[in-house]
Amino acid sequence: MRSADKTTRNTGRIGLATLLVVTSLIAAAVLVFLLLPRRPAAVSRQTLLVYCAAGVKPPVEAVARAYGKEYGVSVQLQFGGSGTLLSNLRIAKAGDLFIAGDASFIRLGREQGVIAEAIPLVQMHPVIAVHAGNQKHIQTIDDLLREDVAVALANPEAASIGKVTQKLLEPAGIWAALKPRVKVFKPTVNDIANDVKLGAVDAGIVWDATVRQYPELQLVESPLLSGAVETVTIGVLKASKQPTAALRFARYLAARDRGLLEFAKKQYTPVAGDAWAETPELVLFSGAMLRPGVEKTLQEFEAREGVRFTTVYNGCGILCAQMRAGERPDAYFSCDTSFMKSVIEFYLDPADVVDNDLMLLVAKGNPLSIRTPQDLLRTGVRVGLPHHEKSAMGNIAWKMLTGMGLYDKLGANLKVESPTGDFLVNQLRTGSLDVIIACRSNLTSVREHLDGIAIDHPLARMTQPYAVGKNSRHPQLLMRLRDAITSTESRQRFESAGFGWRYPTNAVP
Repeated sequence: MRSADKTTRNTGRIGLATLLVVTSLIAAAVLVFLLLPRRPAAVSRQTLLVYCAAGVKPPVEAVARAYGKEYGVSVQLQFGGSGTLLSNLRIAKAGDLFIAGDASFIRLGREQGVIAEAIPLVQMHPVIAVHAGNQKHIQTIDDLLREDVAVALANPEAASIGKVTQKLLEPAGIWAALKPRVKVFKPTVNDIANDVKLGAVDAGIVWDATVRQYPELQLVESPLLSGAVETVTIGVLKASKQPTAALRFARYLAARDRGLLEFAKKQYTPVAGDAWAETPELVLFSGAMLRPGVEKTLQEFEAREGVRFTTVYNGCGILCAQMRAGERPDAYFSCDTSFMKSVIEFYLDPADVVDNDLMLLVAKGNPLSIRTPQDLLRTGVRVGLPHHEKSAMGNIAWKMLTGMGLYDKLGANLKVESPTGDFLVNQLRTGSLDVIIACRSNLTSVREHLDGIAIDHPLARMTQPYAVGKNSRHPQLLMRLRDAITSTESRQRFESAGFGWRYPTNAVP
């Protein structure tokens, strides 16, 4: 019995030890699993359909493979001539992205309502392609008209290079002479290059970058062709059911430290692209008055692009002081052109978007019968003004009142100066003030409580410009934000908030 008891006890100890070992191994395995890096859910197990111009096939294929490996996204590429692809995607009404051999097809797609955002990638120009050694001694466009030279061109209806070739040769009368002599019209630029490579023709007009993909070919520059620099551009389709994922891949392809490196490796000429960030973090400085008009647009832009903004709303005097002290936001939406000019060395090409008028705001019914700025000097009238150093409207109001000889005479009537109009409106509504100078947009949401009196003075109107920071790592993205801010939907929001519209209505993004 003792032997059996001992055996039982030993068996129990062995079983317990085994259980502890197994439990430890399971715990360790779980810990390792939890510590493994995760791909974000937003980009996992997705498939993107991309219509791609044949002329950029090698780098796009390479970038698509790299992106799929890094983020677990399947990028399906459909190659062809840009014109053919645009026709196909219009009919299919499906897919996510369109890479066009030149930007004219993107503009056409926008006019047709099938393309939303667009991002430039690389630049190319047309050249004459001949077989290495150039045995026919082809030196100029005129040589393509010789009886002993067989020529291939791209179909202008199907491919970007064909469309550009026709546009360049027609004014010189060469297109009409050359067209009947063309041995074959091809649907893509790669087909032309292959015909020259195989000796089926002696020459063809292709992109400079195309020739560099073929060791068997030689490039011949022509003054008639070389000045026509075209930009390969990627557009997001309005039919895309996953625009955020589509934009993320487009940003990756157009990033100077990701996709554009592959284009450069394959002898294309990249544009100045953004730095890559899966979720870009950006800072926008905006005048406080603009918040009612721009806030919703910013929220929609963040969600669609998959980016995050830290938006600082404040008086423009305060914002500009921060910039002069060293802060560098990615973009600035200013309350007035005067403040933009004061920090213009930090920004690129400001665009006027909206305008706003200074007004006299009073309690409903205007109990003190305030009519003009001169009434601010009446005995006992309690006046509130925007701060002349901390806000754009304060600066403009100060200049206006000073020019009218009124500011220095306000004396005890001036009770409050504030960086923002909202604070002045609240003081007026609570009865602490009798009249304030604020913007038309400040009145819009409180018309049932306050009345506004227009000010007849040239300085009473302010213009609000938007500009991208010179030091931003994401200038292309911020130009797309400008497109969003100047869109039809944004215009409606601004006008509903009391702003006037300044951006050209015929401007094409």
